[in-house]
Formats: sequence, C-alpha cells, structure tokens
Amino acid sequence: MLSWSDEFAWSPLVQATEYSLTGALIVEQATKQAGRPITLVGGRTWAWLTRAEAATLKELLNAGDEMTLTLHDSRTFTVLPAGDDPLAVAPLPRVRDSGLADAGDDDWLVLESLKLLEV
Repeated sequence: MLSWSDEFAWSPLVQATEYSLTGALIVEQATKQAGRPITLVGGRTWAWLTRAEAATLKELLNAGDEMTLTLHDSRTFTVLPAGDDPLAVAPLPRVRDSGLADAGDDDWLVLESLKLLEV
C-alpha cells in the first residue's frame, strides 16, 4: 500500500493581499478549481513492482491522459501525471550468486514515488 504524503498539505483557497493608498488591507480570495497534488510514496519493505509493471505504468504516464485513481478506502480521483518525471523507482537490493546482471522484466523494483495532479 502506498502512502499519500501530501494529502493535508494543499488548500483549495487562494488569497492575494495588498494595501490600498489609504493603508486599508485588500484581500481577494477564490477557490481553486483543480490542481491538487497527489504524491504517493512507497518504501523498500512494502511497495514492490516488477520491471515489466513499471514499464507499463511509465507508458500510461507518458501518454498524459486523464486516469482514475482509486485509493484503498474507495475514494476516487481523476488525475494526470505531475511534472516531467512523475514515477520514481529503484532496484530492490538483493544478492545474486552469479553477480550483477542486466535487469529482466521479472526483476523487482521499489516504487519510491508516484506524482499525480487531481483535475
């Protein structure tokens, strides 16, 4: 299971403040329509995927299409990939008798983070 690291770090309220010539405070505020970041983080002990699964996920993200994200508690969000590199994976450390070899599709990776934007 991945953890939503920035779930409570975003607010839909945006404000702009300035002072008038008389010294009065002018506050303008509005509600953001979209753009909530959803950063899902994993870890070495619980977020593994195969190299083939990572490649498939990367293809989906590279397409840039809207996707539906469903969390373990059944909440759903319409999302897009965030930024230029929304997927971070790393090789799962392991010991091999034959030494280092090229990674195959069945080799395990650690999903470190997946960055999305709610639209």
